[in-house]
Amino acid sequence: MSDRQRFETLVLPHLDAGYNLARWLLRDEPAAEDAVQEASMRAFRYIESLRGDDPRPWWLGIVRNTCFTMLERKRNTPDTVEFDDAEFEAVAGPAEATTSDPAALLEQRRLRTLVDAAIRALSPVLREVIVLREFEDLEYAQIAKIIAVPVGTVMSRLSRAREKMREALMHAHLGQSNPGH
Repeated sequence: MSDRQRFETLVLPHLDAGYNLARWLLRDEPAAEDAVQEASMRAFRYIESLRGDDPRPWWLGIVRNTCFTMLERKRNTPDTVEFDDAEFEAVAGPAEATTSDPAALLEQRRLRTLVDAAIRALSPVLREVIVLREFEDLEYAQIAKIIAVPVGTVMSRLSRAREKMREALMHAHLGQSNPGH
């Protein structure tokens, strides 16, 4: 099998997962597209280094490293662009409707917006473990391999991320139920 065939067979099925991780880490859709493109070129160039049966952790590790390189460059550049919530909402689209009740749909959308904001508020190292575990449904060992830390560190970061999100969501909920406070 040629490198091209191997890349197409093993990496291309995971492009969406790579984009999802990049979008959450970079908090910018065009930058996420650039990161996936750059990571794809790196993955193709180093496809012979892929070992094992599961290319997903290998691929997501490349995407992650590409994103952190881009974040470092961005931090060292004076002109940074803030995350645009309106653009995010337009890209993310409406929440999947599980009911036809308008009040329930509104509540689903409100909750989705609160969860998205809580995830965006996390530091990149906490945000990545939440995205990899909760959105990409990876096991702790796979996440540890992707981010090159021990499994215990993954568990610790995931616990901290969940706690910070819980606090943010509780604060947002209390703010909604006590508008005068």
